[in-house]
Amino acid sequence: GQQACLRRCKNASIMMLCRATNVARATGRRTFADGPLLKTMLYDLHVERGGKMVPFAGYELPVQYAGAGVLKEHTHCRAPGKASVFDVGHMGQIKWTGADRAAFLEKCVVGDIKGLGAGEGRLSLLTNESGGILDDTVITNAGDYIYMVVNGACKVTDMAHLEKMMAENSDMDVQMNYLGDDATLVALQGDGAKTALQPLLPDGFDMERFAFMTGVDTTVGGMECRVTRCGYTGEDGFEIGVTHTKDAVAVAELLLSNENVEPCGLGARDSLRLEAGLCLYGNDLDDTVNPVEGTLLWTIGPKDTRRRTEQGFPGASNMLTAEGKPKKFGRKRVGFMGHTKPARPGADIYSADGTTKVGTVTSGTVSPCLNAPIAMGYVETALGKNGTELTVDIRGKKIPTKVAKMPFVEPNYWRVPE
Repeated sequence: GQQACLRRCKNASIMMLCRATNVARATGRRTFADGPLLKTMLYDLHVERGGKMVPFAGYELPVQYAGAGVLKEHTHCRAPGKASVFDVGHMGQIKWTGADRAAFLEKCVVGDIKGLGAGEGRLSLLTNESGGILDDTVITNAGDYIYMVVNGACKVTDMAHLEKMMAENSDMDVQMNYLGDDATLVALQGDGAKTALQPLLPDGFDMERFAFMTGVDTTVGGMECRVTRCGYTGEDGFEIGVTHTKDAVAVAELLLSNENVEPCGLGARDSLRLEAGLCLYGNDLDDTVNPVEGTLLWTIGPKDTRRRTEQGFPGASNMLTAEGKPKKFGRKRVGFMGHTKPARPGADIYSADGTTKVGTVTSGTVSPCLNAPIAMGYVETALGKNGTELTVDIRGKKIPTKVAKMPFVEPNYWRVPE
């Protein structure tokens, strides 16, 4: 239970906080070094609740909250019947309209966008001409528009790239509407998310049939919102786009008024997503990595499906054969476990005997739920099988590790009952 988890991993807290703060500082510095930091609509709420604010993706966001801390915030989100609120207002929300919106997006991203059913969403990737990943994004068919969420650290360059693509396809009927730097997006994550959200939705809303990776325009506490059943923790949960900025704080406070719901900062968000085997753009993915190397071939589609064979997205021929089979590359993204000390991003991976460098760690922490170090990174493809013995250089010492299956912690995504 939660007590056992807390007891097993109390030593991890300081390490994870350092890791999360470093990630936050690095991303903030890398992306918006020359401009003032932005504040989300929930900034005052964070400060009132003791949020320790740090730069992240050009915004000031809480890394943790006073009286809780990274470890407790992490284990609360994983606990039965509990849920956590994350401010993800730094992310970019885009509405696409026009008759050719799906066809246009298929020229920019991988995956079957035209085939999305009403309300259905999927993870996709923006790629460049060589197939490198410019960003990961969730794209949803919202009926008379397409709803797209991109990473906060990438949204400015993403939109410049998408505007360039629109100019190159000026014969297509498509419009991009960015919802603005102060558009609010709140994530509610955890086993208790459905119970906390249900009473705030309109009477008769069928939570049981509301499938994971689907979304709907509805109301939360009577306030207009876009609710998508998705998230980045490995738990069931929702991302709530608040339509009117004036309602932002009220929606967040309404969620937090539930006794089982607590706020959660960037520190725990990072350890939660790593336990779930999910990538952080800028760490685990960038424009030098293609979907095959990133072990994300599934985002293009299963074998023999339309997007694997028709292709038509930037860089497709660099990663797929004409038949849609993946080409061979020298490295692949994998998980690591078994090292006795935490491996940080940038740590070198070596052969089992420690003589030959074979890869690099891109994310690493101590898993609170496993009470053990976990990491993600890239190794030579031939060494990418689960169980392969390797070593990792941690402060000059070669520590044994093994390639491990991801996710590290079993996910709890909602499955609609049969």
